Amino acid sequence: MFQLGKTIVSEDIIEKDFVCNLSACKGACCIDGDAGAPLEKDEVKILEDIYPKVKPFLRKEGIEVIETQGTSVTTVLGDLETPLINGADCAYVIFDDKKTALCAIEEAYNQGEISWKKPVSCHLYPIRVREYTEFSGVNYDKWEICDDACSLGKELQVPVYKFVKEALIRKFGEDWYMELEKVAEKMNR
Repeated sequence: MFQLGKTIVSEDIIEKDFVCNLSACKGACCIDGDAGAPLEKDEVKILEDIYPKVKPFLRKEGIEVIETQGTSVTTVLGDLETPLINGADCAYVIFDDKKTALCAIEEAYNQGEISWKKPVSCHLYPIRVREYTEFSGVNYDKWEICDDACSLGKELQVPVYKFVKEALIRKFGEDWYMELEKVAEKMNR
């Protein structure tokens, strides 16, 4: 671990390789697990505001869940996240003709309907950020459903932090990312 400003960063994001391999995993991270995508407080309002433009991209099941539970939910621990369909799929999941899970929010973004790509936690994956009182923990989340992404990343020699560069800049800023690159250069000498 090392410190960058008000973040404590796992060395795994520099040492491990990762490139999403949707053709292999079919977007399993959006349909497996027991929780929705983590949300930041300001993202709750964004989801409420963009829902009318995202709704046409959603599946019937997603619309039903969102209109029953809301565009976001609060867990018993007080965490904010996207609602789930039957405790599995994120309510915002859609499928392409190859049965690959995609994000309706990102699809609306790609079609120019909205200017917000998706929740930052989704954009950052496989990095997970945990907020503490004095700092943020920046960690690599190892999940066996992403083994193909790890293999592809190793084959292409793309470390995690480079794969999620855009998302890290979105979350922490350009200066933070430039400092991260300096640490990576020193580690890789």
